[in-house]
Amino acid sequence: MSLIRQIWLLLLGTLLLAFAGSVAIVVTSARDTLQTQLRLKNSDNAGSLAMVLSQQKGDRELMTLLAGAQFDTGYYRRVRLTAANGTVLFQREADVRPLHAPGWFVATLPIDLEPGVAQVSDGWRALGSVEVLSQTAFAHDELWRGSQRSAGALAIVGVLAGLLGTLVVMRLRRPLDRTVQQAQMLERGEYLQVEEPRVPELRRVTRAMNSMVAQLKLVFEAQAVQVETLRRQASQDALTGLSNRTHLMAQLGGLLSAEDGAAACGLVLLRVERLGDVNRTLGHAATDRLLVAIAQTLQTYAQHVPGCMIGRVNGSDFALCLPVGGVALETGQALSELLRAVLPSFGGPIVVAVGAAEARRGVSLGALVAAADMALARAESGGGEVAVEIAVESPAVSFNGGADDAFKESAPAHFGEASWREHMHEALVQGRVRLASFPVVDTAGTLLHLECPLRVQLDPNGAFEVAAHWLPLAVRSRLTAAADEAALALALEATERDGMPRCVNLSPASLLDSGFASRLRGRLMVASQAALKLSLEVNETAAFEQFDLVQELGRQLRPTGARFGLEHAGEQLGRIDRLFEASLDYVKLDAAVAHGVACHPERAAFVTGMVAMLHGLAIQVMAEGVANEADALALWACGVDGLTGPWISAQHAAAARRAG
Repeated sequence: MSLIRQIWLLLLGTLLLAFAGSVAIVVTSARDTLQTQLRLKNSDNAGSLAMVLSQQKGDRELMTLLAGAQFDTGYYRRVRLTAANGTVLFQREADVRPLHAPGWFVATLPIDLEPGVAQVSDGWRALGSVEVLSQTAFAHDELWRGSQRSAGALAIVGVLAGLLGTLVVMRLRRPLDRTVQQAQMLERGEYLQVEEPRVPELRRVTRAMNSMVAQLKLVFEAQAVQVETLRRQASQDALTGLSNRTHLMAQLGGLLSAEDGAAACGLVLLRVERLGDVNRTLGHAATDRLLVAIAQTLQTYAQHVPGCMIGRVNGSDFALCLPVGGVALETGQALSELLRAVLPSFGGPIVVAVGAAEARRGVSLGALVAAADMALARAESGGGEVAVEIAVESPAVSFNGGADDAFKESAPAHFGEASWREHMHEALVQGRVRLASFPVVDTAGTLLHLECPLRVQLDPNGAFEVAAHWLPLAVRSRLTAAADEAALALALEATERDGMPRCVNLSPASLLDSGFASRLRGRLMVASQAALKLSLEVNETAAFEQFDLVQELGRQLRPTGARFGLEHAGEQLGRIDRLFEASLDYVKLDAAVAHGVACHPERAAFVTGMVAMLHGLAIQVMAEGVANEADALALWACGVDGLTGPWISAQHAAAARRAG
C-alpha cells in the first residue's frame, strides 16, 4: 500500500474515531443530565403532591381525585397512592412511546429513573405515601434531537478537519510526486532536478535524489566525452580533422548500398604529387600547413553542398563524395579554381591532380574507387604545377552514358523547377504517394518495425520517386510538412489494416512549422491503437542544430504512445549536450558507423561505447545499412538491439519465403 494511501486511511480513521467518540460522549452526557433532572422532578413532584394530599385530612375520595388530576397532566408514567397499612388506594400507569426517537436509540440509551416517594400525613397521623414516576418518552425525543444537532455540528467540524488534512496531504504529496516523476524520468534516461520541499524529511530525500541525478549526469557526460574521443580515433584524420580512409569508405559504401538513397553519386579524388619531395623542399611544418589548407578548401566547398562527405584517404590523397550524380566534373573544376588561389602562397612546385568518377546506386565500392583512380592517373599524366587535369570515368557496370546522362536519369522529373512545386502539390492532393517497406529486426530475427520512406509520383505517368529526388526541392518549397503528414496518414492506415509496426521518417525542415507537432499529435490521438505501433524519427542533424524543436516534438508525441527516435546518428550524437532531455526511445546508427565494424576494432570500440552510453539513457540502439553477415554479427556483439539494411532485407525476405 502506498504511503499516501496509508496517510489517507490514518486521517480517515482518526476523524471517524474522533467523530464517533465525540458523539458518544455528548449523547451520554446529555442522557445523564436528563436522567438527573427527571429524578429531581420525580422527587419534587412527589413532595408537592404529598403536601396537597395531606391537606385533605384523610378524605380518600378527595385524595384519589387529586392524584388522578396530577396523572392526567400527561407527563407521568405512574402515580400511586398507598395507605399506611400498605393498601393501594390509587394507581394509574401509562406507557407512552417516543414520537421521534427510533427504537434502537431508546434501547441503546435507556433512561433509568427512581420514582419520587413522599409521606402523606394529617398532622402527626400518617395517612400513607405517594409515589411519582415521570414519563421518559419525551426525554428520549429531546435526547434524539440533541444528538442529531450534535452529530451535525461535529460532522461539519470533521469535514473542515478533513479539508485541512487534505491540504496537508497534498502539500506532502506534491514533493513526493515530483520525486516519483524524477525517478521515472531517470528510468527513461532524463536527468531532472526538482525543487527541494520545506518539509525537512522530504527535503533530505529530494536532496539525495538531486545529488544522485547530478552524479549520473556527470557519468553520462563523461561517457559522451569518451564516445566522442572514440569516434575521432575511429573516424578522423589526426592532422586535418577530416574523415580517415576507413570512415570515408564506409560512408561511400553506405551511400552506394542504401535502400532508399539517390540513384547516382560521385567521387572526386585529389592527390598532392610527389609529397615526399614537397616535404623535403618546404619542411615538415610547412607541408602539414599545406595539407591542412587543402582540407580547409575542401571543407569550404562541402559546406555549400548538403550531404557532401570529405576525407583524407592517405598521406597525399583526399577524397570528396557527392550524394548526387551529374556534378562530379563541375565539382572537380570548382576545386581546381579554389586550389589555384590557395596553393601558390606556399611556394615551390606543388602539383595537385584531380580525378572524378560517377556511378549509380548499387555499384560496388571497388568499381567506383577504381574508376576514380583511373581518372586520377590520367590527370597526373598531364603535369603542371598548380593546374588541375580533370578526367571523368563512368564504371561500365554503372551506366552506359556519360556524366550528363547520369544527371538526366537522376533528375526529379523532366519538368523545370518553376513548375515543380505545382507538381508536388498535385501529387500530395491527389494521393499519388505510397510507402516503401524495409524491415528492422532484433537479434532473434523478430520484426521491430518496418521503415517506411515516402515515394512520390511527381509525373502522373512517371515512376514513384525516392526522397533523395524530391526532398531537396520540397525543403525549398516548404512542402515537407505536408509530405510528412501524408506519410503518417498512410502508415496509420496500413497499420490499422494489418497490425504491422511501422516507422515514418520526418524531415527536419518540417519542425520549423509551428503547428506541425500539434497536428501530428492530433492525428495520432484519433488513431490511438495504431499509434501504439508507430515510430517517428528525425535526422540526427536536427537534434544537433534544432534541439529545442526536437525536444518539443518528443513531448508532443509522448502522450500518444508512439515511439520517437533519431536516424542517421553517430557523427554528432556525443556532442548533443542535452540528449537525455529529448524523450528518445531509440537511435539508429548511420550506415557509415556500422559499415566495416567487423574488420576495424576501433570502429567496434566506438559502437560499443555509443551503445553503452545510449543504454544508460534507456534508449534502444539500432544500426542502418548492414550489408553483410560479418558486420551484422559484429554489431550484435557490440550490443546493438536492431539492424536494418540490404543484408537484413534479404534475410527477412528469405525467412518469409520459407515460412510461406
